[in-house]
Amino acid sequence: MSWLTNSYMGRKAVARGAEGKTHLLNKAVQGDYHYVYGPYAKPVMAISPGDIVIAETEDAFGGAIKTVDDLPSQKLRMPFVNPQCGPIAVDGAEPGDVLCVSIKSIVPRGPQPVGTSALIPEFGGLVSNGQTAMLNPPLPERVMKYEVTEAGVKFNDRITLPYEPFIGTLGVSPLIEAVLSLQPDYWGGNMDLPDVAPGAVVYFPVLHKDAYLYLGDCHGRQGDGELCGVAVEMPSTTTIQVDLIKDWQIAWPRLETEEFIMTIGAARPMEDAARIAYRELTRWLAADYGFDELEAYFLLTQAGRVRVGNMVDPKYTLGASIKKTYLGQ
Repeated sequence: MSWLTNSYMGRKAVARGAEGKTHLLNKAVQGDYHYVYGPYAKPVMAISPGDIVIAETEDAFGGAIKTVDDLPSQKLRMPFVNPQCGPIAVDGAEPGDVLCVSIKSIVPRGPQPVGTSALIPEFGGLVSNGQTAMLNPPLPERVMKYEVTEAGVKFNDRITLPYEPFIGTLGVSPLIEAVLSLQPDYWGGNMDLPDVAPGAVVYFPVLHKDAYLYLGDCHGRQGDGELCGVAVEMPSTTTIQVDLIKDWQIAWPRLETEEFIMTIGAARPMEDAARIAYRELTRWLAADYGFDELEAYFLLTQAGRVRVGNMVDPKYTLGASIKKTYLGQ
């Protein structure tokens, strides 16, 4: 029996994880990609709980950087980066519900070398930027291209890194805001969290009728923090299954795998992102796992783990988690 049967999606969602119709979200269906999360775009499709979506995503640059000689300052038109598929309307989703996104697979799409990373002026974790302003000159621009297959990511002739794909930007529409797709927050968005990967179910608070799900910015792999600001960006064919839990109140995104549960926070400074994530995990343990809140606080002090998603976006993302073995599962 798959662990998904006993997941929150499997136990509580409308379709209980049973597969519905399959929908292809390719360029012809999508039309123009979106660079904003919000309720004002017309949905590209409507689906029902349990349905599967096969989405053809673009890389974070919309394919504009094709060779190592393409300078980001010349090829990119900021802030039109991080193109998103969607919005996808989910029938029956209402504020106060939770949208479940089970990630089935992420496969590189397009001619090799399909992966791209770059040093972009005043963008990255070890350089000055608009929020951390300094007199230092920007680093020189540089582009790396990678062959990315399910067998590995070829970094250079000496190093091949494991293929560990995930969805960099995934979430739902805020109720009223229209927000740049580069920003993470309580609706999800550009979390850049490597755990948002095949085998995980991600849970989002529904904030707007029909949820309006967006996804894009898939990565072939990334280290903790996305240090230079750009992971192994790649176009992909990404398959997800979407379900809906009625009347489950959560404030921030949550994630579940076979081994652990995680809550996700986004803020600056980074310690506030950690506080949000750990506060939400403390409350989750108290609500669903038989702990009082202070007991959960003690347990997470001794057994909690933190994963840095990114330290480069307008807000930083952290995931706080605990192994299910400590929860009596």
